[in-house]
Amino acid sequence: MKQTILAISGKPGLYKLVTSAKNSLIVEALDETHKRMPAFGTDRITSLADIAMFTETEDVPLMTVLANMRNLEEGKTASINYKKATPDELHEYFSKVLPEWDQDRVQNSHIKKLIQWYDILIKAGITDFEEEMAPTEGDNIADRK
Repeated sequence: MKQTILAISGKPGLYKLVTSAKNSLIVEALDETHKRMPAFGTDRITSLADIAMFTETEDVPLMTVLANMRNLEEGKTASINYKKATPDELHEYFSKVLPEWDQDRVQNSHIKKLIQWYDILIKAGITDFEEEMAPTEGDNIADRK
């Protein structure tokens, strides 16, 4: 799952890799639209497995942070509205999720994006962030390089 859920720079939300085409990847939005579209080599595409959060000691994989959020929220969507939350509210919430986060390098926008992504994944029914799903047909990320 970690390898097939993608963030595309300049495009909101998260996407699931469907298949690869000759010069692009075919991705599907994880939101309620499930819109499919091509993602090209010129797009900055990042797998969730390649993202980590800064802490005071060592970087923590995003999937671990998402699992912490799921445990805090008991598998429900986030209890904080990232659009309306003040910086202090975001910091207080994120301190519950990842107590040792690096307050100098993690920006408010990072916390907001994390909460947004968490809500997208929960609404899409993806809650087992530790699970390593077997790739389905067409899920070969290596084809995009």
